[in-house]
Amino acid sequence: MISNLDTKLAETIERIKPFDEETAALAMKYSDGLTKPPGSLGKLESISIQLAGISGQLWPDLSRKAVIVMAGDHGVCEEGVSAFPQAVTPQMVMNFLNGGAAVNVLARQAGAEVVCVDIGVNADLEHELLISRKVVRGTANMAKQPAMTREETLQAILVGIEVVNEQVQRGCQLFATGEMGIGNTTASAALTTVLTGLAPEESVGRGTGINDASWLNKVAVVKRAIAINNPDANDAIDVLAKLGGAEIAGLVGVIIGAAASGCPVVIDGYISSAAALVASRIAPQTLPYMIASHLSQEQGHLKLLESIGLLPIMQLEMRLGEGTGAVLCFHFIDAALHLMQEMATFESAGVSKD
Repeated sequence: MISNLDTKLAETIERIKPFDEETAALAMKYSDGLTKPPGSLGKLESISIQLAGISGQLWPDLSRKAVIVMAGDHGVCEEGVSAFPQAVTPQMVMNFLNGGAAVNVLARQAGAEVVCVDIGVNADLEHELLISRKVVRGTANMAKQPAMTREETLQAILVGIEVVNEQVQRGCQLFATGEMGIGNTTASAALTTVLTGLAPEESVGRGTGINDASWLNKVAVVKRAIAINNPDANDAIDVLAKLGGAEIAGLVGVIIGAAASGCPVVIDGYISSAAALVASRIAPQTLPYMIASHLSQEQGHLKLLESIGLLPIMQLEMRLGEGTGAVLCFHFIDAALHLMQEMATFESAGVSKD
């Protein structure tokens, strides 16, 4: 039976316009006419061409940008999978709201806004800047039962879509994904295992910095969660509901919502990439709208990105999350657009191409 929530999600997906191949080709031609050897600016040229195809413009105005930080807790923390206690989640949310986290510092430098959403924190939070859209008070322990119901999962996806819509109405044209949730690398590894076929030994990383014994326990927890819940790998929403988190589902909505609004979305690290994987399975037409920012130190991240069809722009040995790598990527996007707008062509500069 198709619910009202399924219908709303389907209607949003239907709004996603195809990638504009014609404008992308024009951007490539224009880039090749700039005073440089064709392709010599590498990924910066690829970014500018992708942005043209997304927007239908040779150099879109992406000056208003935001990182959407989704926050939620995970019942699987009961299994001892993290080096930090669950109490850190609400504490860090308040740090984001007060402007003291790494993502705040990097966002200020990039001229971006940090939009923090409580979608599943197991605490009562109040702050004038907090967007409170709580779907669950933490997920259930996926090592014992499904993390969420399908309805809760769809609700969380729709929250992400709604938050993006609200930011677009305020003038935002470029988005980045961020998250906070102790235990969410475990959920992301479980999602990756089921949706890519990687073994848990390949998908499970060190997260916040666990030791060898804790890593072995984390692998065992992921295996147990998959065995108990038996998710349908051909139904990404089922996998997300049984093994994911509210903040991951919210990021799925951010990605789908950004694409539906014709906006590029920069994907952060391992957790955000797990959300991107789910989004690409639910709505493959979101893929051209995604930009992978960096390769994190989580061991399964590269194979996860490859399974989506994305290549990271940076490799800085980061593993913080929050959206930090994605916000750093804003600088490369700005650089790509400035080059297209300000660099002389061979013709205008009177430089011979031969």
